[in-house]
Amino acid sequence: MPVIGYLGPETPERTASRLTAFREGLAEAGYVDGRNVAIISRWADGQYAKLPALARELVANNVTLLVAPGGAEVALAAKSAAGNIPIVFELGGDPVALGLVSSLARPGGTMTGVTSLSVEVSRKRLEFMSELLPTAKLFVVAANPTSPTVNSQLKNLDAAAVALGLELRVVNASRSDEFEGIFTTARSIGAGGVVFTSDPYFAYRSARLAELATRHAVPAITQALDFPVAGGLMSYGGDFRQSHRHTGIYTGRILKGEKPADLPVQRVTKVEFFINLKAAQALGLTVPPSLLSSADVVIE
Repeated sequence: MPVIGYLGPETPERTASRLTAFREGLAEAGYVDGRNVAIISRWADGQYAKLPALARELVANNVTLLVAPGGAEVALAAKSAAGNIPIVFELGGDPVALGLVSSLARPGGTMTGVTSLSVEVSRKRLEFMSELLPTAKLFVVAANPTSPTVNSQLKNLDAAAVALGLELRVVNASRSDEFEGIFTTARSIGAGGVVFTSDPYFAYRSARLAELATRHAVPAITQALDFPVAGGLMSYGGDFRQSHRHTGIYTGRILKGEKPADLPVQRVTKVEFFINLKAAQALGLTVPPSLLSSADVVIE
């Protein structure tokens, strides 16, 4: 029976919906855990520095392939340990720029996977915030300095700010105990709100971020739909359920004998915009009809 090594950046509880989507994709390709495939997992519990060692543990268990979902850090850790073992990644950034594949159409090597577009659309979050708050000329950008994609995202946001006539103040946070500083800074400098860069560490802690945004009465937008669902204002990003399902499908296809080098990196085409009207009302904001018409989901 083939064995899948699943490298998780967080915990099974934080990734429950994504795991379900992965297993659905795997089943669509004809594989069910315990019946005709085995899955062994290692979880970093948010401590991403542990990922390379956890990847080596999986490889030591003679896995057939590695699945590396949930961001660039996970894919890079898998690559460092895998040798010739195939890898299926799932992330929001550009796998070519990260050195994971030669091209999206022809990956080459032993890696392929799915990109969810979340990194590419960071600047759109700033545009939505500016549309909601047209008199605001200063916004805080929340960034994780340990993310491999943070510099490219900040460059894109700077370009968007220039085009919109806005000023940005970057606040770094790579640990949960630094989250509150994002919102207190926004209040202290009179920023219109907070725009989060795309980062899985932020996405997996959406409930905490929503609680802080509400307590400090700061408008904010993140990449993850979990944020407005938990009471935050807005989210805009790739559909993680879709990207994880595709990851499961690719895993099954490789188990059947296809080569990662021959499987083009898939780009998730679905990008979702969520607005929580209850959060907007609590902040004293009126959402313009143009913004409402752009939303995929409006939470009443």
